[in-house]
Amino acid sequence: MPYKDKDRKTWTAQWFEENVMGEKVRKRKRGFKTKKEAIEYEVQQRVNSGKSMDMTLSAFIDVYFEDKQNELKERTLRNKRYMMEQYIVPYFGNKKMNEITAAQIIQWQNEMQKRDFSDAYLRMIQNQLTSLFTHAAKIYDLPSNPCKKVKKMGNFDSRSLDFWTVEEYKRFRDTIEPGSQYYLVFEMLFWTGCRIGELLALTPKDIDFSRNQMSITKTYYRNGGKDYITEPKTKQSIRVIEIPEFLKQEIEKYVDGHYGMPQNERLFPIGQEAVQHKLKRHVEKSGVKKIRVHDLRHSHVAYLIHLGVEPLLIKERLGHKDIKITLNTYGHLYPNQQRKIADLLDNKIQLI
Repeated sequence: MPYKDKDRKTWTAQWFEENVMGEKVRKRKRGFKTKKEAIEYEVQQRVNSGKSMDMTLSAFIDVYFEDKQNELKERTLRNKRYMMEQYIVPYFGNKKMNEITAAQIIQWQNEMQKRDFSDAYLRMIQNQLTSLFTHAAKIYDLPSNPCKKVKKMGNFDSRSLDFWTVEEYKRFRDTIEPGSQYYLVFEMLFWTGCRIGELLALTPKDIDFSRNQMSITKTYYRNGGKDYITEPKTKQSIRVIEIPEFLKQEIEKYVDGHYGMPQNERLFPIGQEAVQHKLKRHVEKSGVKKIRVHDLRHSHVAYLIHLGVEPLLIKERLGHKDIKITLNTYGHLYPNQQRKIADLLDNKIQLI
């Protein structure tokens, strides 16, 4: 039962939870204005401690992130929680997990689709709700997953990819001073297809100038004014990228120009926003169509496809987790091969 703090004139809720050793541990939370609020909190915590699906969605979100803390990267956890709190909690936060229906989810989808969100972002929001219910059904025996009964909103339309041709990229590059920091940043993004976070984490030690190779073993991001270097997006993202001779020479000249640069110092001590800002400025100068920094990765792939490079090689170069990701994203850029197949069969039949 709750009790009142006479000095603070607030109520404190208290309940017991079982730890990993099976021992009962008393828990408390202070600061409730009324006894009723404290009692309601106690009841909810007792439900939560048993991981019953009678708990509210807001409470289950805490359970979800506690379970996922060692599985997902800190930045991923933060981004997922942000989307949940912004777009899911206002609609379902006070509803019990086992009482949320497919019809309610459809109504929520309709509200989300009224907003000025891209299809890709709508799908990301949908994925957060789906991940909650999938986890509840798989781990905590939620009897029915309402997300399975409705069509996902949003649609990642790979045909809407933005990218530059080589000619467009060269027009853009010609507006930047050769040999400068940003010149090399964009050269490496376009000609290697690496992610911006992977590029900004690179050090001289990661470049093997004798073998023309670039090792991707980490990624960089900035949060709250602090710089972080972490493991890449996935295990498959740890890879070695072969780089052309001209790019190797550009990197080598840049490093030599920074005499005495430590081997473990970042090649480019800047943030992603600075790169995006520079891109925007020189897009305006060059007159090429607007794209994002990440679209330089798409541009690299589009050029490789133009050269006839096989999807599996592209998957390995990009560090994709699965070939399906590569094909789903870029498959439409490959020319139709049906005529080639028919011609091959014609040539073969003549030999029989």
